[in-house]
Amino acid sequence: MKHLYLDVILAGFGGQGILLIGNLLAYAAMNSGLNTSYIPVYGPEMRGGTANCTVVISDEDICSPLVKHPKALIAMNQPSLEKFMPRLESGGMQIINSSLINIQDFRKDIKTICVPANGLAEKINSPKLANMVILGAFIKATQILPLTEVKKSLNDVISSHYMHLKTKNEEALELGFDFVQD
Repeated sequence: MKHLYLDVILAGFGGQGILLIGNLLAYAAMNSGLNTSYIPVYGPEMRGGTANCTVVISDEDICSPLVKHPKALIAMNQPSLEKFMPRLESGGMQIINSSLINIQDFRKDIKTICVPANGLAEKINSPKLANMVILGAFIKATQILPLTEVKKSLNDVISSHYMHLKTKNEEALELGFDFVQD
């Protein structure tokens, strides 16, 4: 039986909701009965710089939550792509927000999926939900978790003050999920 293991770096500008979707991914994995680790990066870099976090998902014990050469990358902006793409494991996958990243020279040894996350979020009149769009695309591309579990786990990460936006978050997740072709 094949061992399930995925480590991912999620990165973007501070304020793009990177830490939220990393936390959501970790909760969804945990709620699915998988082992998970979530490490947000806090500090001065977040103020106008690149905010990032790492998530490790496994069906076995996680020996180390530290991620040096991830199998996957979610990059919401150009600086994040430039910073973390070199660290991606050969044969890995990157999902990039093509609304904010204009680069054609990708590594040939990794799979690249371009998702116009900001543009798709604007189609549902929720430009701040580009993070949920790209997470939905990641879920479809990796098939690491069922989308239904990610949607259920919104209850764990959205504060009661913002719970009225849960349906919009679910819609954005579905939009990103449906954007990626099998």
